[in-house]
Amino acid sequence: MSNILLFAAGSLRGALGPLLAAFQAQTGAAVEAVFGPAGLLRQRIEAGERPHIFASANLAHPQRLVDLRLSSQVQLFTRNRLCATVRNIAGLTDRPLLEVLRDSRWRVATSTPGADPSGDYAQQLFERIDLLAPGQGVALQQRALALVGGPDSVPLPPHRLAAEYLLNSGQADIFLGYASYGAALAGYPGLLVRQLPTPLAIEADYGLCLLDARAQPLAEFILAEQGQGILREQGFLPANRIG
Repeated sequence: MSNILLFAAGSLRGALGPLLAAFQAQTGAAVEAVFGPAGLLRQRIEAGERPHIFASANLAHPQRLVDLRLSSQVQLFTRNRLCATVRNIAGLTDRPLLEVLRDSRWRVATSTPGADPSGDYAQQLFERIDLLAPGQGVALQQRALALVGGPDSVPLPPHRLAAEYLLNSGQADIFLGYASYGAALAGYPGLLVRQLPTPLAIEADYGLCLLDARAQPLAEFILAEQGQGILREQGFLPANRIG
């Protein structure tokens, strides 16, 4: 059997390592995984590349492929949430997070909207802030720096997380990214992961779509209890979580 080719959002890299190893041990099928910003991966598929399965950090990108009749349906397979990683210094850690985000002294970095769903979720956060504090969300949106995840972004050094690299290299003070990285980021004493308060909580729905029937066993494995358990162990939220 030939390898299954998977295109997957970069935020899934850590979780899919053990998941794909378990899948291969169970089925004997090998998977070649290509990771990157989901929007850019979707563009590659639209341009003619043909992975067998696509796992996105949102539902919109795989839905676009359904609309183009390249796939029959989108399946929600896990969830994540937006959080803020900050430099572990006074002023960033000892004040309410909304107050910190609104303080123009601090440089806020995000992924690139449109190309990377993480950047789109950050835009949702800015919109929600603007509802709570009119004008403040727009001001934050205008000064936010889209430093990663775009077609022209400088690539991250190998084996570096975006939040860790950008903050520890002095390019930003705050990075808005996914909470699933929390355990890995906890190993850096110079950083602190802060969860968004309930009024600002932004959840990310991850969707997959099948582009070739030979990847059906992998889709089923991801959606079954073993695959779901591995995703939960890696910091993701259950696909069927209520509330």
